Amino acid sequence: MSVEEQFAKLCLESAAAEGATPVKSLVFKPKTAKSATPVPIVVVALQTTATPSPLIAQATKTKDPRLARDDLFKSAFNCETAKSFTVAYLNGVAASSFQLLIDSQLESVADDAVLQLNETLCIKKGELTKFLAQFEPVTADFTQEVKKPEQQQKKKPAQQQTNNASLEDAKLIGITVDKTKDFPGWYQQVLTKGEMLDYYDVSGCYILRPPSYAIWENIQRWFDDKIKGLGVQNAYFPMFVSSRVLEKEKDHVEGFAPEVAWVTRAGSSELEEPIAIRPTSETVMYPYYAKWIQSYRDLPLKLNQWNSVVRWEFKHPQPFLRTREFLWQEGHTVFLTKEEAEEEVLQILDFYSGVYEELLAVPVIKGRKTEKEKFAGGDFTTTCEGYIPQTGRGIQGATSHHLGQNFSKMFNLTVENPQGPQYPKVFAWQNSWGLSTRVIGVMVMIHSDNKGLVIPPRVSQTQAVVIPVGITKKTSDEQRKIIHESARDIESRLKKIGVRAFGDYNDNYTPGWKFSQYELKGVPIRLELGPRDIEQNHVTVVRRSDSQKYNVKLDELETRIPEILEEMQKDLFEKAKEKFDTHRVIVNEWKDFVPNLNKKNILLSPWCGVMECEEDIKESSAKKDDGEELEVDEKSPSMGAKSLCIPFAQPELKKDQKCIKCDRPAIQYCMFGRSY
Repeated sequence: MSVEEQFAKLCLESAAAEGATPVKSLVFKPKTAKSATPVPIVVVALQTTATPSPLIAQATKTKDPRLARDDLFKSAFNCETAKSFTVAYLNGVAASSFQLLIDSQLESVADDAVLQLNETLCIKKGELTKFLAQFEPVTADFTQEVKKPEQQQKKKPAQQQTNNASLEDAKLIGITVDKTKDFPGWYQQVLTKGEMLDYYDVSGCYILRPPSYAIWENIQRWFDDKIKGLGVQNAYFPMFVSSRVLEKEKDHVEGFAPEVAWVTRAGSSELEEPIAIRPTSETVMYPYYAKWIQSYRDLPLKLNQWNSVVRWEFKHPQPFLRTREFLWQEGHTVFLTKEEAEEEVLQILDFYSGVYEELLAVPVIKGRKTEKEKFAGGDFTTTCEGYIPQTGRGIQGATSHHLGQNFSKMFNLTVENPQGPQYPKVFAWQNSWGLSTRVIGVMVMIHSDNKGLVIPPRVSQTQAVVIPVGITKKTSDEQRKIIHESARDIESRLKKIGVRAFGDYNDNYTPGWKFSQYELKGVPIRLELGPRDIEQNHVTVVRRSDSQKYNVKLDELETRIPEILEEMQKDLFEKAKEKFDTHRVIVNEWKDFVPNLNKKNILLSPWCGVMECEEDIKESSAKKDDGEELEVDEKSPSMGAKSLCIPFAQPELKKDQKCIKCDRPAIQYCMFGRSY
């Protein structure tokens, strides 16, 4: 039945009448559990009436209603698009399958008045009222203010008194929330105000600004040199992969299936075969490895890509840590023997540890993932695990996987047997390993403070800023010239010895404003040069990490500045390591497990190695002693403890030691913690 035929039942006017009152028909989709079928909310209101979601939620007793997408119109009302929807599509629809809200202001419209439903269709108000009555509508007053739940109203004053995260002395250009009181808000501000990134109009995607990209470039250079020393070469493969190829490795695909983004259309045409955007490149690269590798003499093959990947399935993106597109490197290597492959896995893991500890001043624990947490389709996964003190959560830093022969068997990656052609062909042994821009987020969370970013000197885009000081209205042009020339000379000397330095000679801002600005941006050291410094032949140096001051003689500039930068790098690492060591505790009995977890600790506990027990630990540690689920607070870790890794450095296991959760004998210590 056409729209016109459906409206005929409503005594429809044939065309838009002059002076008709415009009416809109909107459909909202309330938030429901994943397993529940959403019940649409149809709102009929005057065109001039604002229909805020909170009032709709109150009137229908639903949660967070949002404007529905075309797919809901199709399934619920057999209407192709939201744009074409009118109340005529309700004809024949069961009243129980949707909720109907009518604008109270329609009551003031006379029954014989004509309502305009779209550009061509109109109906008398009385006829519309009769038609809608069968759906048991609820009248909503959209002119009232949104009421807040009583519980929230009662709690709000107390929350303001106890949880106010605003910094007392904060300036609007700086960080305005306390890291210890509102960590998510602080993290967002320190990244955006520190000019590390900006938010993009696609959720979960971010713009890396020059300071953060420079950190990534410094990591790239260091790591690239390391892997090239192992004979790894850089290459580039396309970002697209056909569904046929992606689905070739079942276990691998199941591990990534929820995260895969698909291209299904080109312009207005549907593609014959959907094309996936790579979540990782095993299935992109290995068909060609099988083509290129024919003999054992072609091995080893060691390729690396610096690229971006897309992983789409999550609701709460977090800059650097959990993004829908991110930059990374992924290495994919092929060997003749298992021993060669396993040796490389650990070499790469050492390099990843070096990125964190040597470049970013972030301590990590090296270990092996459990069978439950290992890379989908691999034999085993090794990992570097970090720790965020503010939240007490562990964080996976980088992983190096031994794939065994799983992928070579799937893609028929075989070579001639070295023993001779009379012997069967040999399946190759493979590794894959990856490190992403997540490292930047980990670094920021650990080192930065309420003044802004704190960036380790080895990776900072700028290591030193030279700022002329002591210039006032009384300063003569000649004195000003001497100060600026001396500052430029210092800048030049630092650059010649490889220090990434620049000078700020802008007279429009005071030195104090500049100090705050470069503290916000995390420049490791600033050099202050004024008339008195020039007279005494030294420069004042201030470290960003702890505001420690040094008077450096100008003739010692080339030796002392690199030393101060290295001292800061070392101190940042030692400070972070002390916190990690303090919050990594051995727990041997279950009664002590959750209490220690709630103290923001990472736990080393004896474990039986059984996956079901691992799942039980996670589930049980997310509950109170009475069995109820812990209250969820998005600003603090509230989920159960997952296995982070089985550390290579193991505490001594006592004789007859039982598993932390069950009665089975423990076979090793496993590191558990709440995790990002």
